[in-house]
Amino acid sequence: MTVSHRRFQEGRKSESPLPLSFFPSAYCNFDAMFNLTGKHRCFAERNSSIIFSQCHRSMTTSKRVQDRSKKKRVHDLEIVTEKHKILSKILLLFEVLKKEPQRVISIRELDRYRTQINLPKPHKISGFLRKSPKLFELYKDHRGVLWVGMTKEAEGLVEEEEVIIEKHSDKAAEVVTRMLMMSVDKRLALDKIVHFRRDLGLPMDFRNHWVRRFPDHFRVVKPYKPYDESEYLELVNWRSSWAMTELERKALAVMQAPDDHVAGVLSLSFPMKFPPNYKQVLSRYKGKIEGFQKREYLSPYADARELKAGTLEFNKRAVAVMHELLSFTIGKRLVTDYLTHFRKEFVMPQKLMRLLLKHFGIFYVSERGKRFHVFLNSAYEDSELIEKHPLIVWREKVLSLVGYRKKKDTMDPLTDLKELEYNDTFESESEDESVQVDNNKQTIGSLEGDFPENESEMEIDEVCSAYRE
Repeated sequence: MTVSHRRFQEGRKSESPLPLSFFPSAYCNFDAMFNLTGKHRCFAERNSSIIFSQCHRSMTTSKRVQDRSKKKRVHDLEIVTEKHKILSKILLLFEVLKKEPQRVISIRELDRYRTQINLPKPHKISGFLRKSPKLFELYKDHRGVLWVGMTKEAEGLVEEEEVIIEKHSDKAAEVVTRMLMMSVDKRLALDKIVHFRRDLGLPMDFRNHWVRRFPDHFRVVKPYKPYDESEYLELVNWRSSWAMTELERKALAVMQAPDDHVAGVLSLSFPMKFPPNYKQVLSRYKGKIEGFQKREYLSPYADARELKAGTLEFNKRAVAVMHELLSFTIGKRLVTDYLTHFRKEFVMPQKLMRLLLKHFGIFYVSERGKRFHVFLNSAYEDSELIEKHPLIVWREKVLSLVGYRKKKDTMDPLTDLKELEYNDTFESESEDESVQVDNNKQTIGSLEGDFPENESEMEIDEVCSAYRE
């Protein structure tokens, strides 16, 4: 207990007033908060303990979502999140090795990627790799330097992934084109699209080569503003047959719209799936949920410049945009930071996380790790995707070869994943492991762009309070 804290406790016991000057400005500025002068200030000084208590309590009522919503977790989707956190690190190592001429790298050189792997010291990278002997093999050269490479089985998997990505390249190009069609200016920063690279099934050479393979779809352009050093992907041709949402396609049972299709106002309901422990919320807000579903909204492919932020129409269209973006991804899930990067481009609200939580029947937000993951509920049956992209099947194969040992024989699946015998090396999460290309040289590093500092904490009490608005 600090001296000032002890003085404060002693002051409370003796009920003697403490001068306002005692309290550090970091806690409360009474003059600014209450506009105290003269006798009112004297009163405040006599009751300073009470005022401080009220002020301190008001500053600590905002809790992290992890602390507030443990009872509202969907166990099956939390398992998916844990698996993704493990898999993302393995895929990063594959990509590091793929860019090496002989597909081997010394442990000393690999240590440069410790931040991206999120393997804090004193954990050894060599120990981390030895836990998956079916994927990675280590050996020493004649000088005693330790090297790591992929096993033959892992090399075969890497080649298999390349074949799958190439086979579905046209579909990936369609998805990227549709994202450009949804954007306000029909152009998106390449640095931002890179965030979606793995989620859309794009290759490592996405920025340097792949984007130039489809000149009829899009093109790379230089920044329009002198202080903007980014490169952008710009739409070349508007395709009316692609301007139909995935929700519309399923409702009409068509692969794509006719060539004369015009995106406009929609009245389709979103598929909803609720966890059992939401029954009380459902019964209380059933009318509002039904009202939301019946409300018309503007298609994500229609011009939304005139929509006023905060209106019911604006918010429902934002839900439609998020639904469409998640439908594009091969895993029907995204890191929420990735969505927040596109607020302006896709005309979405500032408090995007609040909207995601509010519509918990459409989306599920997993709060594990440093970043939140948002799922499309209707795409999952328990912890399994209903429709699996070939890359998802491939990733499941990779994950089955990740070696780990449970600490106990009887654990539920989620606990098993948390108790991987990696000395907790998989417990901390890093999503900034995407490949970037700079001057034809591939490097692994953090993606450019500022992540919202407070995105891990949401200004929301509960789903109920969001519905009360």
